[in-house]
Amino acid sequence: MRNYLKQLSVSLLVAASFSSCLKEPVDDGPGPGAGKTAYVYNWPLIADSSYTSLLANFYNASGKYFNENNSGKTTFHYWPNAHALDVLTDAYIRKNDPQVKARMDDLLAGMKVKNGNTYINHFYDDMEWMALACIRAFEVTSDVNYKTTAELLWNDIKGGWDDRWGGGFYWTKDRANKNTPANAPACIIASRMYQLNRDPADLDWAKKSYLWQKNNLTDPMTGLVWDGLDDTGTNKAWKFTYNQGVFIGAAVELYKITGEAVYMADALRTANNALTGDFTTGNIMKDEGGGDGGLFKGILVRYMMLLITDGSLSSTDKTKFANFLKLNGETLWLKGTTRPAVVYGPNWNNKVTNTDLTIQLSGAMLIEAVAKLKDLELID
Repeated sequence: MRNYLKQLSVSLLVAASFSSCLKEPVDDGPGPGAGKTAYVYNWPLIADSSYTSLLANFYNASGKYFNENNSGKTTFHYWPNAHALDVLTDAYIRKNDPQVKARMDDLLAGMKVKNGNTYINHFYDDMEWMALACIRAFEVTSDVNYKTTAELLWNDIKGGWDDRWGGGFYWTKDRANKNTPANAPACIIASRMYQLNRDPADLDWAKKSYLWQKNNLTDPMTGLVWDGLDDTGTNKAWKFTYNQGVFIGAAVELYKITGEAVYMADALRTANNALTGDFTTGNIMKDEGGGDGGLFKGILVRYMMLLITDGSLSSTDKTKFANFLKLNGETLWLKGTTRPAVVYGPNWNNKVTNTDLTIQLSGAMLIEAVAKLKDLELID
């Protein structure tokens, strides 16, 4: 009964948060839009409802982790939970609420238990997502437990590099292929570790992993980032949003350290290509399904935000990318959000009732990003 009442309380909070987000429509005024109304978005409250929904619909309180979906499947998956820590960190930055920090700490502990009482994993990319989330959590909380975990993971990840195919990090400890999700995030980790500790070895790792990624898995003309390679060659058929995102992030981080214009040029080329038909329909990011694919768009959102906030962009480019995220956020909230539960689908134009954690996290990342853009006064 106690758990039921707690769940009911959270559900009511979601509904209340949603209700407070709704404002009276505002008249557009004369002109082509005459007679229509404009929706007024209260992004901080929308972000609050998104965060509360994530807890209400996916959080496994007894296990201290997030379930696979909102339909009762309680399976633990490492890499989505790493991104859940990132979303909790987004909420902590926005709210500065000790209760959010407590939830972050619980998730850190719960993930270790669910992963066999260790953070070390068979998948190098999974550990990289966790290392990145822990670095961000440390940067905003100064809690050394997050930094210690990130350093533990980073030391294991470095064992995934060898000279086969000219270098690069393997995807898994089977050591059968090397891909963007293992290499571009490794560059971001190394760059951020360097900014924390100023160890020249980390900067060396960042530069060499970036160069391998750029030379082997990035189209020099378009900036399109390919998925991976193995003994059969390079897989150029898989065009995923998250691969574009992590390469953008890697370039921005190295630009921040070195000030070298080539990194910013690389980031812009890939970011502009990510706005094209390979990844969007009507300027809305494409549906990449559920399961792992459900998380892909959120990762592009996160690193496009990094480009906007930390890159050296012209005002025109900054406005272009900010408005792109704004349009996607507005579309998701009005067309792709089932309320009052605040559940997101893989297609941001369509509502669903049941969804995967991965899909929900992408939506949550987008909502948090747009709320931050509004707070920074980068969008109307």
